[in-house]
Amino acid sequence: MQMNFSLKLSQTQKLVMTPELRQAITILQLSTLELDQYIENQLLENPLLDVNEDIFKNDDTAEAEKVEEKEDDNIDWDEYFQDEANSTPIRVQRERKEEGVGYENFVSSTPSLQEHLMMQLHISSVSKTALKIGEFLIGNLDKNGYLAITIKEVARLLKVGENEVEEALKIIQSFDPPGVGARNLTECLLIQIEQKGINTPKIKDLVKNHLIDLAEARFPRIAEALNISLTEVQNLKDILVTLDPKPGRNFTSANDVHYIIPDAVIEKVGSEYLVIMNDTVSPRLSINAYYRSLLTSEDKESNIAKFLSNRLDSALWLIKSIEQRRITLHKVIQSIADVQKDFLDNGLMYLKPLTMKQIADMVGVHESTVSRAISGKYVQTPRGVFELKFFFQSGLDNVNGTTTSSESIKKMMQEMIEEEDPYNPLSDQKIADILKEKGITISRRTVSKYREEIGILSSTKRKRY
Repeated sequence: MQMNFSLKLSQTQKLVMTPELRQAITILQLSTLELDQYIENQLLENPLLDVNEDIFKNDDTAEAEKVEEKEDDNIDWDEYFQDEANSTPIRVQRERKEEGVGYENFVSSTPSLQEHLMMQLHISSVSKTALKIGEFLIGNLDKNGYLAITIKEVARLLKVGENEVEEALKIIQSFDPPGVGARNLTECLLIQIEQKGINTPKIKDLVKNHLIDLAEARFPRIAEALNISLTEVQNLKDILVTLDPKPGRNFTSANDVHYIIPDAVIEKVGSEYLVIMNDTVSPRLSINAYYRSLLTSEDKESNIAKFLSNRLDSALWLIKSIEQRRITLHKVIQSIADVQKDFLDNGLMYLKPLTMKQIADMVGVHESTVSRAISGKYVQTPRGVFELKFFFQSGLDNVNGTTTSSESIKKMMQEMIEEEDPYNPLSDQKIADILKEKGITISRRTVSKYREEIGILSSTKRKRY
């Protein structure tokens, strides 16, 4: 067999993950705040990148700055300093007036649970030892207000007696909010019952011995154990519902997220909905003028020119990737707004089933691109602020060939349960039958699943006696 060597050209298609492509994919799936941090890091690494602040200035501001610069050139500095020597208070007052007052000065911050309890402890008449133990105990409360350490551990760490720790804990348990400093749910409820002066017979016995039965709505067993009627058990439960099982949850925490910055805003203009991208958080980038001129003046073969050329390509690609992210995200959100127009007009009952494949076909991109574009993004609508993933809902087929989203069905179920007879609540099968009468084909198991997802108890636990 004879072997021959030959050259042949052929065209093939394959996906090559270049560093630039990886960067574009990364930028696409970043949220607004994450993108802002990413840009800050790139500004530190790439000297050719610069923040273009001119886009935030209107024509009047730019003109005023030019006039001010011209006036500065003609200032008589001798006369200026002579006047300043005689009018310092006026100058300070003028400067303060020009500075203005920031909105941050009007924003109030609520105290944390530890700060609230520390304030009460320091104004209490306690000994130095009790104060030291109390501060340690307050520092070991979790976000719900429960003690996250045992009495023995506190006594061992602070080298004090367990009875001293118990006395300090009782002082903290007398503070506001009622129930704080408890070691378990039973103790938390008993503290609140004591502080609020609830003297209803059998209620303490119910809390101490029958909380599990109460949670499972085993009212007949509780009535038999306490020797009371089912109605009295129901009344005791109504009292316990008014108590707070997590007394510390109404206070702020250092890790709490206080607000969400939406990536876009959907506004109604006439009969259509338009998408406005939120570009106020992330800065607009441009190429630094000094390094650009330096690149043109340097020898092309020098190390400086090669370095600047490399950094220039990286900067241009970053600017292009950010703009491409903005365009893609705008198209995706606009497509979502077009599909969910009925929801934006009329509310949750009109939310339509939607898949990423549908949006990908409308925008003309791959489904994975849509998945990255909506990851961690939020949008402000006339109906509130929603995560973009909220609009992608599964649905059930109707008798007439249409589909209804799962969120719309949950809303229907919630309204039916709110209007039901509490002494004869609707079962899951009954809810499924009612929905079938409305043309929505749904099984009892699906009704049970949706009911649990929206946090509604079963009919046996909702029943009143």
